[in-house]
Amino acid sequence: MIASINPATGETLRTFEPLTESQIEDKLARADRAYHEYRRTSLADRVRWLHAAAEILESEKRALGRIMTLEMGKPIVAARAEASKCALACRYYAEHGARLLADEPVDRAGRSFIRYQPIGAVLAVMPWNFPFWQVFRFAAPALMAGNVGLLKHASNVPQCALAIEYVTRRAGFPADVFQALLIESKQVGRVLDDSRVKAVTLTGSEAAGVQVASHAGRQIKKSVLELGGSDPFIVMPSADLERAVHTAAEARCINNGQSCIAAKRFIVDRQIADEFERGFVTAMEAMKVGDPMDESTQIGPLATPAILEGLDEQVRRSVQLGARVLTGGKRLDRPGNYYAPTVLVDAPANSPAYREELFGPVAVLFRADGIEEAIRLANDTEFGLGAAAWTNEAAEQQRFIDEIEAGMVFINGMVASDPRLPFGGVKRSGYGRELSAYGIREFQNIKTVRVG
Repeated sequence: MIASINPATGETLRTFEPLTESQIEDKLARADRAYHEYRRTSLADRVRWLHAAAEILESEKRALGRIMTLEMGKPIVAARAEASKCALACRYYAEHGARLLADEPVDRAGRSFIRYQPIGAVLAVMPWNFPFWQVFRFAAPALMAGNVGLLKHASNVPQCALAIEYVTRRAGFPADVFQALLIESKQVGRVLDDSRVKAVTLTGSEAAGVQVASHAGRQIKKSVLELGGSDPFIVMPSADLERAVHTAAEARCINNGQSCIAAKRFIVDRQIADEFERGFVTAMEAMKVGDPMDESTQIGPLATPAILEGLDEQVRRSVQLGARVLTGGKRLDRPGNYYAPTVLVDAPANSPAYREELFGPVAVLFRADGIEEAIRLANDTEFGLGAAAWTNEAAEQQRFIDEIEAGMVFINGMVASDPRLPFGGVKRSGYGRELSAYGIREFQNIKTVRVG
């Protein structure tokens, strides 16, 4: 059973039966037929459909945002902003897709060139935390490039999956070019093993990435993985401390703390650590936790009871091993999956707070004796998704850019995704890139052509 459950109340909103084997077969056959027609559609048509999708996302963001908030607890203001961001991605690829897919001449005579061509049906295994944005940052470039999409969304956001499919159909995309598959995780391998599915992209946990990449590898299929992150947020003495503190709280609590690129480890130079700590704790305590439908709420519930239980266990084990709680550190005594905004210090190297990703509003604060130790602490993790470094010294900025092991480094700002910039990580945060020119070309046949 696939269930849509309101994380703020525990109420079951809707349930769905997973697709049967015959229903999966029907959807795969339809996707394959759709691809062979869709790949021949004009770029002008795809541009028109993407613009139409953007208009729907923007004009109906209140209704679409409500679905997101009801299913996974995102604050309603952030949910509406997410719909708008999806519109931005659609418009970006509508406006720039033709240029990004154009033939690339290699010689002046134009007799040697590179051509980008679609490959077919791409399976997207997507997470619940940004239930529209994660999908559209795959779907917009994939559809512009002539591929077709099969969406296996997280099982707790089925209504989001169906709403996205409905948006693409209303925008004018041909039938079956984008389909939601309401299937369970155990059915993903069967879909990926099918020869009509040509590639897979996954955003999710490290464990899910290992399973999907293993299936894809056995079938010799392209995969793109965006997995976990334990992003460092480094603050040096030359930084604008007031701005850094304010941004730090926002960066930790964005999306109720449930973001792969949320800042999680706060590494502060010892010279300013006391002042930063005081301001940061105050800022975290000031965050308004409450009903995600309330316009003023900054932190809503965690998405599921299991996520709440897992986060609480990570904090409790870390404290048992020596970490100290400066604020929070507990579930909130109210209906729903609520956890108090939390700041931990003195986390030992063998504790979950040091080694694992904390998916919720829990920050871990470290003190560093200078830039060398700050970089060492930043890199002392299996993950390498994003990183933020706050300094106004040019030499320090260059060192952070060069030496932090991450797919994205932001100087004096919060890590965020942008359709113009490639998004992805290194180490156990995955491989491949979404967005920008790199994202639209991930699932293309990059064909070399030479005319003699």
